Amino acid sequence: MDDLAVTLADIVAARERIRGGIYESPCVESIPLSNLTGARIWCKLDYLQRTGSFKERGARNALLQLGDDARRRGVIAASAGNHAQGVAYHGSLLGVPVTVVMPRFAPLVKVTSCRQLGAEVILHGEDLTEARAKATEIAAERGLAFIHPYDDAHVVAGQGTMGLEILEQTPDVEAIVVPVGGGGLVSGIGLVAKARKPSVEIVGVEPENAPSLAAAFAHHGPVQVALSPTLADGLAVAQTGAITYPIAKRVVDRLVTVDEASIALAILRLMELEKSVVEGAGAAPLAAFLAAKLDHLKGRRVVLVLCGGNIDLTILDRLIETGLVTDGRLARFTVSISDRPGGLARLTAVIASTGASIKEIVHDRAFSGPDLSAVRVVCVVETTGHDHVRSLHAALGDAGIRVVG
Repeated sequence: MDDLAVTLADIVAARERIRGGIYESPCVESIPLSNLTGARIWCKLDYLQRTGSFKERGARNALLQLGDDARRRGVIAASAGNHAQGVAYHGSLLGVPVTVVMPRFAPLVKVTSCRQLGAEVILHGEDLTEARAKATEIAAERGLAFIHPYDDAHVVAGQGTMGLEILEQTPDVEAIVVPVGGGGLVSGIGLVAKARKPSVEIVGVEPENAPSLAAAFAHHGPVQVALSPTLADGLAVAQTGAITYPIAKRVVDRLVTVDEASIALAILRLMELEKSVVEGAGAAPLAAFLAAKLDHLKGRRVVLVLCGGNIDLTILDRLIETGLVTDGRLARFTVSISDRPGGLARLTAVIASTGASIKEIVHDRAFSGPDLSAVRVVCVVETTGHDHVRSLHAALGDAGIRVVG
């Protein structure tokens, strides 16, 4: 693979360069996730890095290779958060002034973190493409070195150090499932795996709302894709990198996309089963299993790369509820009942008889139709799953209570 911009030797050198400044995160076997997926699962817990993401690896490697003059002037980065935090943190450790440009939608927790780490934060643009253009403009004006979040050989080499750790920690691994945004992480890990243990299957996972690598594979080169909002905001990249594309094309054996419901459910499962709060990007590998996209890996030894934990706490409650709905543990339905004394009591008695718990109940008289003796009632209930919801609907029907929505 010597014709590529990054080689195994670059990654090995990067490991020695950043050693002592990066946490060598554990790669632990998960019995609950193994039972859930049917594969034998290990989790690479890189969300335990100081700033909550793998991005520190590439950031530190790139910063350490700056010349003295560039280090004095400072650097600039564009990121939705994790790369910015990595550059800001290691810039502060190494005495390098850091400016970061973040899209206006960037999670507040990441914006606040960058400022606390001493970086100058500029909010600009609706997405990473616009933020990156602004960062390039500022870099030229101020004479700053621009550190790309993924399309940079030093950054890719730094991210690849995780691959070295995975192979040492789980030498019998048969597949590694990696989140994909711009392609830096999957390229780095894939380079290591294909050089050290070619039999390992490298699986990339993208959100359906940001399928930049899938589009690049389809068009035989990086192309711009339209982005839609995604819970995996760290993977919301409109175009795969020019450096990362040829590497990913060489090392990625399978690429799948996952929908938003699967990402939400994966975050919920990791919280419940692993007691881990992982952001959407980090949960993408498990989401691929939950979406039945990786059934071929059942029975095999698989590492899930949980690469980030900087979830936006302002949406965490909504995200949990979305996961509960997807899981069938939170259900909403509308029934038509008698608007006379006893009608509501009868409804609640039927719900209680099935073991469901009422979370919310609202009368909708204004839109219940011309029959003034009846009223529509919107119910939100907590259940144990989809089978429970079906049995509840059946019980309502048996009691003569009509479900109308």
